[in-house]
Amino acid sequence: MTSASTPEPAVSEPWGRVDDDGTVSVREGDQWRVVGQYPDGSPEEALAYFERKYADLAGEVTLLEVRHRRGGASSADLRRTAQTVSERIAGASAVGDLAALQARVAALTDALAEASATEAQAAREAVEAAVVERTQLVEQMEAIAARDPKTIQWKQTSAESTALFERWQAHQSAGPRLPKAVAQQLWKRFRDARSTIDKHRRDFYAELDETHRTVRDAKQRLIERAEALLSKGEDGIGAYRELLDQWKSAGRAGKKVDDALWDRFKAAGDALYGARAEREHADAEASREKIEAKRALLDQAGTIGQEKNTAKARALLTAIQRQWDEIGRIFPREKERALDDELRKIEQSVRTREDADWKRNNPETRARQSDMSQQLHEAIERLEAELAAAEERKDAAAAATAREALQARKAWLKALGG
Repeated sequence: MTSASTPEPAVSEPWGRVDDDGTVSVREGDQWRVVGQYPDGSPEEALAYFERKYADLAGEVTLLEVRHRRGGASSADLRRTAQTVSERIAGASAVGDLAALQARVAALTDALAEASATEAQAAREAVEAAVVERTQLVEQMEAIAARDPKTIQWKQTSAESTALFERWQAHQSAGPRLPKAVAQQLWKRFRDARSTIDKHRRDFYAELDETHRTVRDAKQRLIERAEALLSKGEDGIGAYRELLDQWKSAGRAGKKVDDALWDRFKAAGDALYGARAEREHADAEASREKIEAKRALLDQAGTIGQEKNTAKARALLTAIQRQWDEIGRIFPREKERALDDELRKIEQSVRTREDADWKRNNPETRARQSDMSQQLHEAIERLEAELAAAEERKDAAAAATAREALQARKAWLKALGG
């Protein structure tokens, strides 16, 4: 500090002064404090140099105030920065209203203290929420680990497990830092559940591989037996069908392997059925003339209906049936059945005529018809007399009744052939 007897300075302003020897001082209350020397320049340059240092400190304070107003920055971090700036202001080698600058820092520190308390509470709540959320991830992973490995759809379950692990990593990276003991406990549970799932998955696929291997060997043997049937041609189809039943009950050997095995097994079957197809094709070619011959017989049989004598119709049909049988079997079977159906219709027509003839010529039937015919003749004579009497009396109602009854009896008599 300078004494009261200090000579008049070369330059003096409200917050700073410069002595003739270049010594610069700053006013703090009623006292002056030396902040440095600037001997190589003018007093104005010396004062301006230390005023710029003050401006730098004021800029830092302003920046802190702006960051506090805008939000987003941690109040605790701003408080630490404000403390550092306050320490630099105290005894700073600068010229300016340092007390006012210190007051601004103090006011900012008080405001930041309140904000820090709010932030601390929010941080505690965020940690509590993070513990709950991470606990839920643990419980979901443990629930998956508790499932029966034999009933799990592993593709879907593996995706669920991976998704939970990714959520855990994201939460651990972006979420608030949990207390060490809590974080370790949750991670141990999560890790153990995940390890259990991995073990179950390995065991499942190991067992599945063994099952696939067993099925593959069984199907390989079925293929060898099927291929051994190729020398039998069409006659091997029955045995191949039995092998096919065994194939269906053998299980799966994994998609790619199973598809390759099936291609070989099916190729053997295709060869057997191909032999049948070739034989049927040859039969069909050989049946062309037979088909034409049977169609010609059907054309002849179509004229049987024109023969009024039933016995002659039967004789014609019998001759055609004999020729039909001599022609022999036809392939394919569908065409043979169609031709047989047409002949059967003609046979049924002849049989129907024979049944009708027998009924007409049956002695008992003819006796009954004769008796009925006599009764109808008598009834007709009686009704004709009644009709004549009614018309003579001009009894229209009685005449109508007699006429209607007379027509009915005549119709019955006609039906009996009388």
